[in-house]
Amino acid sequence: MAHRVAVNLIVGAKGETTWGGTSAGLSFAADRARFHQLRREFQAILIGSNTAHHEPYAKTPLPLIVLTHRPLPELLLKNPLAQAWEMPLPEAISRAVDTFGDLLIEAGPKLVEEALALGLITELFLSVSDLPGGENPIDIAHLTQNGIELSRQDVDGGHFLHYRLAPSHL
Repeated sequence: MAHRVAVNLIVGAKGETTWGGTSAGLSFAADRARFHQLRREFQAILIGSNTAHHEPYAKTPLPLIVLTHRPLPELLLKNPLAQAWEMPLPEAISRAVDTFGDLLIEAGPKLVEEALALGLITELFLSVSDLPGGENPIDIAHLTQNGIELSRQDVDGGHFLHYRLAPSHL
């Protein structure tokens, strides 16, 4: 059976990926519950360097792979499950799946767009916040254009989208 390689991403109403410099500014109660539920379905988390430096990953329930060319930030050094990998994204995903199993990517738009463009993702989980405004927009239509929508759920504070993607390089 093939391993799952999924992206979990929160965006604002117009595709913004941060509010006040972090994704937490866009989050809402149902999104946080979904975030923790998704983590229970995977064996490892992968993030990029920018996420490592701007989001709170000092404690994670799963091994945390940080794809980076920079030293880990001080806060992440406190996470005994964090490890820095310096390699191309396709190699990192392949190694993570071989080492841990199903992989959840909780990265920012740059890494997510690269993984999608390379056909490395099998699923996309989007939380779309009702909050207007924010920074670092991503094109939601572009993200989902090659996916099959599996579910759409309206919740208090936004809605959830789940897409199946056809990986081309796994």
